Amino acid sequence: MSKKLPHRFSVSFTLGLLAATSCANSPSSKQTPAHSAAVEVQSSPSPGGPVSDVAAPPEPAAGEPVPMDQERALVAPSPIAGPKGVRAPRSVTAKAARQKLAARASRAEPTHIAAAPSAPSPLVVPGAPIPNHDRYDYQSESTFLSVADQPLSTFSIDVDTASYSNLRRFLNDGQLPAPGAVRIEEMLNYFAYHYPQPHDGRPFSVHTELSRCPWAGGHQLLRIGLQGRTISESDRPPANLAFLVDVSGSMNQPDKLPLLKRGLRMMTHRLRDEDRVAIVVYAGSSGVVLPPTSGKLQTKIASAIESLTPGGSTNGASGIDLAYRLVQSHFDAHAINRVILATDGDFNVGPSSDAALVRLIERRRESGIFLTVLGFGRGNLNDSMMEKLADHGNGSYAYLDSASEAKKVLVEQMGGTLLTVAKDVKLQVEMNPRAVAAYRLIGYENRALGTRDFADDRKDAGELGAGQSVTALYEIVPVGANDSAASNVPLKYQTPGKITAAAGLAELATIRLRYKLPSAPNSQLFERAVPASLRPDTPSADQFTAAGIASFGMALRGSPDRQAASYALAANLVRQGLCSDVGGRRAELLALIGRARQLAGPKLIQ
Repeated sequence: MSKKLPHRFSVSFTLGLLAATSCANSPSSKQTPAHSAAVEVQSSPSPGGPVSDVAAPPEPAAGEPVPMDQERALVAPSPIAGPKGVRAPRSVTAKAARQKLAARASRAEPTHIAAAPSAPSPLVVPGAPIPNHDRYDYQSESTFLSVADQPLSTFSIDVDTASYSNLRRFLNDGQLPAPGAVRIEEMLNYFAYHYPQPHDGRPFSVHTELSRCPWAGGHQLLRIGLQGRTISESDRPPANLAFLVDVSGSMNQPDKLPLLKRGLRMMTHRLRDEDRVAIVVYAGSSGVVLPPTSGKLQTKIASAIESLTPGGSTNGASGIDLAYRLVQSHFDAHAINRVILATDGDFNVGPSSDAALVRLIERRRESGIFLTVLGFGRGNLNDSMMEKLADHGNGSYAYLDSASEAKKVLVEQMGGTLLTVAKDVKLQVEMNPRAVAAYRLIGYENRALGTRDFADDRKDAGELGAGQSVTALYEIVPVGANDSAASNVPLKYQTPGKITAAAGLAELATIRLRYKLPSAPNSQLFERAVPASLRPDTPSADQFTAAGIASFGMALRGSPDRQAASYALAANLVRQGLCSDVGGRRAELLALIGRARQLAGPKLIQ
């Protein structure tokens, strides 16, 4: 839950482009929603104080809902988090321990070994600021494209949500997020929308809505939504999982390994007898804390989780290799085969460059094993690395900033986190030149594909999990609009392509999707036309919310195409979508927008 803003903070909102909405115009809120260069960021310590200053609340029993007043609460520090709790060193030397771990981990059959630190863990001193060396990939935003020159827009879907929960952490810590941390597509995809479930045998449904664009007069806003098929817990296939846990010294902070352990305890209580789970740790060396174990052995699994303690440098590559081998040893084509990597991404031993680790993941994804990446902490968060691993490993990336977010990702949305219903999902939107003069896709900059990549089944793309949704926004410049974005450069050697009779139809665009079923080698094609008419009544609550999120993201990034997008406009739009709020997440978003406006100050985007 966001901190309460001071009473003196008030905003007067105006909106001239969109009429006020009514819940009667939105789907019933009772419906169940389904749920570049690397930049190192330096910032000042949080004025609100470090995490260690926050008193830890009593921990609920495993599987219990986390009370709303504990939404941002973190678990108590690790026993080695202060001078009084340092564990006594083992009698064996660090060098001998590393050699022993490496020898056992290299055997064909993984051996159950105890995780031993290869170096003393750095101590977290209460009250001390945490230096910020977070790493992000900054992507230049997509600009407007002329339909006469580029009528096709092609990109891969992305179900990552890490950007939103990470920027929430920034704002709750009293800081504006780094521009590279703001990915509008992940902000959009964090939220649930009222998209219909598929009814035609496909693994997803497609929804569209067209309205006026609230930040640019004369423009339109097209929202495209994909909704993955929801699968009940009783229908979920057995799970064959390996938790790959970073126990290096950099994880020795309350919002890292202790928070992860709390999330794992909640998740394991949802495992069934036929599920199988293993736990692999990596620091200076990697090892197996828990060999593949039936979900019915809850006590054994819980004991293994409790044994996790931080210490040493980070050799991520060896741990990744071992985790994939464990899942492969019990591979079942009819089961969920997945590695869940939990880390701050601070790999500093062994192959640690982005390119080397991506190549390792790409080799492993061909085995049919999927990947989930869970990011933790602040100060040395390698967001750039973790996003690349998820994108290239048939996976998704989430950032856990609180116990409630751990519960959301690992319990409430467990089906989407674990079970893939469609893979290599690509979208290609063809704009009608009789209706659209120019357009731009908002977000998805690092998921753009070439036109020829759409039909190339060798080209990797994003995965869609059970119950997950994907939302994309296009800002449209209609034909006839007096806008510089719609201007074309006259050509000397050729003329624009010939317009076909189909352009005369009352269609704005045609959406094409290619996807593969999880175990299929070849893709299937789906096609749907988008009517050119605006929604006749007030835009839906979902449209207001999505537009507000985009406006918020553009304000945070200082987008060159933001025009009238601002924090005030974003708040007004999100407020009009509150009548369809589920779980209070849109209300939380509204509070975060207010906090960002307060932090930005009077000289920045309001």
